[in-house]
Amino acid sequence: MLDRLIVEGWEGSAPPTGTIGQTAPAYAGGQAVSGTQLGVLGNVSVFDAPFSVSGYSAKLIRDQQAKTLADVVLNDPTVRNDASPFSERDAFFIRGFSVTNLDTAFDGLFYLANPRRSFMEGIDQVQVLKGPSTLLNGGLGRVGGTINLVPKRAADEPLTRITSTYSSDSQLWTHLDLGRRFGAANELGVRVNGSYRNGNTPYNNNQAEVGVASVALDYRGERLRASLDYNHSTQNINAPTSLFNSAAAGVVIPAAPNGRINLSSPFEYHDSTYNMVASRVEYDVLPNTTIYAAGGASAYHEDFVSSSHQIVNANGNATATLAIQPQQIVGVSGEIGVRSEFETGPIGHKVNISAARSLNQNYRGGFVAASLGLPAAYATNIYTPRYLPDGSVNIAALPRSGNLPLFAELTSTSLAISDTMSLLDDRIQLTLGARYQNFVSQSYNTTPGATFGQRNYFNEDGRWSPAIAMTARVNDNLSVYGNYVEALTEGPSAPRTASNVGQIFPPVVTRQREMGVKYDGGAFGVTAGLFEIEQPNGFNSPGGVFSVSGLQVNRGLELSVFGEPFDGLRLLGGVTFMDAKLAKTLNGTLDGKLVPGVPETAFNLYGEYDIPWLEGLTATGRLVYSGSTFYDQANTQKVADWTRVDVGMRYAIEGPHGKPVEFKANIENLFDNNYWASSARGYLAAGAPRTFKISVSSEF
Repeated sequence: MLDRLIVEGWEGSAPPTGTIGQTAPAYAGGQAVSGTQLGVLGNVSVFDAPFSVSGYSAKLIRDQQAKTLADVVLNDPTVRNDASPFSERDAFFIRGFSVTNLDTAFDGLFYLANPRRSFMEGIDQVQVLKGPSTLLNGGLGRVGGTINLVPKRAADEPLTRITSTYSSDSQLWTHLDLGRRFGAANELGVRVNGSYRNGNTPYNNNQAEVGVASVALDYRGERLRASLDYNHSTQNINAPTSLFNSAAAGVVIPAAPNGRINLSSPFEYHDSTYNMVASRVEYDVLPNTTIYAAGGASAYHEDFVSSSHQIVNANGNATATLAIQPQQIVGVSGEIGVRSEFETGPIGHKVNISAARSLNQNYRGGFVAASLGLPAAYATNIYTPRYLPDGSVNIAALPRSGNLPLFAELTSTSLAISDTMSLLDDRIQLTLGARYQNFVSQSYNTTPGATFGQRNYFNEDGRWSPAIAMTARVNDNLSVYGNYVEALTEGPSAPRTASNVGQIFPPVVTRQREMGVKYDGGAFGVTAGLFEIEQPNGFNSPGGVFSVSGLQVNRGLELSVFGEPFDGLRLLGGVTFMDAKLAKTLNGTLDGKLVPGVPETAFNLYGEYDIPWLEGLTATGRLVYSGSTFYDQANTQKVADWTRVDVGMRYAIEGPHGKPVEFKANIENLFDNNYWASSARGYLAAGAPRTFKISVSSEF
């Protein structure tokens, strides 16, 4: 594995037992990356990783003019977005399981990334691991997979880049990216990113104002390496769409409305502020042994007045309700460990021992709508919305975040040990490992009353989660892999429709089995993987009592391609075939039913072609397809399949002092199709309408 990383140029300034340094280089074509950071396993080549992984480069993020994480993972057929771009958040499904921003890591640390929406200005790479990651990263849940945000670092060459972007309807976006290194050996690096975006979106009445700032410092000495990151963002949205749009039981799901139609009244808003600091340090005590430590903290505040809507018939009639729930989310995460490489006879070992601890707190008030002067539920229609008049809510009198009681707290402490053993010049690599996790989960009553502040839930549990994984290189180009991993997941809670509403169940164990092949053609790569994930699931009985009495079993086949198979032609994407079904349900009533919100077929393909008759001119395009899904567990409410087509052009020239200048133009949803982009978790999210993006980027 080390030989392959050095050949690819990923040796950076660190030995094989280190992780801090230059990020993995882009693979042929510049869109995908050649390696990924796999937690306790360290830096691993994509083709040597015993898991299904994908990574997206800084060049791809710039070329696609990606604003948020959701724009980037749209390139992955195993990932599906679960929220509207005009809401306050991004949310995802990986391998048919919910993955929120709390499952997104920043430089390998969880609970530090923005819990609602991660902006891309300060991000160099986006890495996606498919399947449970308990051994690699710890934490609870993260069944379908995890996403890791790799921050930008200063390169050896100085960088000053300014990008100006216009996005329909009238969004203006300016982004400055500045990088410098200092010292006799360029040992100290500084990377600063700042941007401001404001204006109207294609969504009626919707306006978004976003400010982002990031500062990344790093030091790379002979034996000591360290990094320090600070991230800040503010997001203020007028008339945001709600994630929490639903359909009543038994209702035929109507066709999706035009993507420009906004059900929110103009006075609704969502304002948020996010700050984070994170640091890593590692020291080589021996040429083959590195000790390391990392930690960070984040704080997120949000205030809003937002409506949710429940569709009540096939004509699109709906019931709307207003809600306010200001909250503060605090995250703290840290880890220490040692990583060493050595040999015992013909067997090579790469051993890691680490301990991690994380804390996630939610401060929230419980407010009765009537006591805040909110209007009662009112009738509307998803095609011809009814808006409440300005002044319907006294916004100045509403409670704000910043001085709220503790609502919920999750503390996780874990110890992990792993050994990757290699034989035959690293052609066979076997990883054995396990992580012991102890977690404490508790919540408190925050609704004013006699029991205000009283703890209403407490659970403490611990368990070893084992993992075994193997990669075997058939030859220099072809490898096969397989793994068995387990994950400890928080138990579900009874929904509002259950008679035991609010009851929280003990943790459950999820299991994954996976096998696949990877082919490295030098200029292009192809991977294929088969997987099965079993997770205990909750159901409502005919009497209305919610219980954990069944399984969700997701079986799938993933095929992906990336690279430059022909000169001037670059491809990125693939297809996922999914068989996600319910099993062992109460009295077998739902056995064999398809899991709601999970398409049986998901296809993504992004391509670029360099026009031969004009140097620097590139045509781009993307096709995204999601098969039909069911909204309910009984499979009586069906949501239609959908297709989206994006096109674009890019033109690069040489500017002053030999520095590049790039012009980009993209059209997303070219044919302005109306579709339900997601029907997962009991919510319906409409897809975005046709959107234009034009930008110019200059380096100095």
